[in-house]
Amino acid sequence: MIRQCFIIFGCLALGELVVWLTGITIPSSIIGMLLLAALLQMKVIKLEWVKGMSDFLISNMGFFFVPPGVALMLYLDLIKAEFLPIAVATVVSTVLVLIVTGWTHQKIKVKDDK
Repeated sequence: MIRQCFIIFGCLALGELVVWLTGITIPSSIIGMLLLAALLQMKVIKLEWVKGMSDFLISNMGFFFVPPGVALMLYLDLIKAEFLPIAVATVVSTVLVLIVTGWTHQKIKVKDDK
C-alpha cells in the first residue's frame, strides 16, 4: 500500500516539478497522470504496483467532487446571469468532442484494417 501511494503521489509530485520548472499552464495533476500512464505503458511501473490504490481512488471518486460542488453554490447568481452562454458552450463543446472522437476512431480503424 505504501509503494502504491508513493508511486501515484510521486508522479503527482513530478507533475508539480515539471509545471514549476517550465511554467506551463497545464495542471500538474494532468501532467502527473500522463507521466504515470507513460511509465505504465513503457513497463517501468507494473500495473500490480498501483492497481489497489487506483481502484480505491476510482471507487471513491464521487467524494472528490463534493467540495467543488459545494463551492459552486457560492456562484449561483453568476451562473444564473450567464446561463445561456454556459449552456450553449456546453452543447457546442459536447457536439465537437463527439465529432472529433468519431472522426479519430474512423481514421484509426481504417489504419488498423489495412
